[in-house]
Amino acid sequence: MGALIPILMAAALVAISLCEPPTAIAADGDRPSERFISVSATGSVDAEPDLASVSVGVIVEADTAKEALGRSSTLMAKLIDGLKALGIAAKDIQTTAINIEPRYAQGKDGRPTALAGYRLVNRVHLTVREVKRLGEILDGAIGLGANQVNGIGFDVSNAETLMDEARRLAIANAKRRAELYAAAAGAQLGSVLTISETSNANPKALPMARAAAGGAAPIEAGTRTLTVDVQVTYALR
Repeated sequence: MGALIPILMAAALVAISLCEPPTAIAADGDRPSERFISVSATGSVDAEPDLASVSVGVIVEADTAKEALGRSSTLMAKLIDGLKALGIAAKDIQTTAINIEPRYAQGKDGRPTALAGYRLVNRVHLTVREVKRLGEILDGAIGLGANQVNGIGFDVSNAETLMDEARRLAIANAKRRAELYAAAAGAQLGSVLTISETSNANPKALPMARAAAGGAAPIEAGTRTLTVDVQVTYALR
């Protein structure tokens, strides 16, 4: 599982209301107006990705659509069998594209374009559960006949658990900031009135993989930042 590095982050918005707002109407009837303070705060954690994903496939060209499909099917069967032999489970291999389109050649001496054959793209999406093996898997896929590799991505398998830690950090930040403003305004912090949340998981910039002579391409997974933003409203006493 990825290593967790808590990072406290500051927020941008603080709104304080120390005046008496109009009387609020609760669901169960009228209730007295309250002084309140509303703050925004953020909690973030960094995690090392432990999942990788990538698309690999073959592009073939042939005179007829049937020939292109036959050649593609043969190559993809070899590629998929080889990927399984490399340790990729069947459940982690999913076909994502089988596209065939005609190819045209520009006619000479003002002649119109003419059909020159067909081009077929066949791709599968792989989930690699050992990130450190991604370079090896890609090297193996190319050796098995893959001539198309794209869409490399990284993820964290226990992201929801890590987001809970970010939530705790965000609430702690909100309370600390609210207490500071309340004290500065000569008030005391009361109970929580509302909490709202937005969350995201942003990968940090990742170095691009470069081909390595005589070995698998080096892959840098970087880190993934999981962030929760909360808006918390407290009563003031």
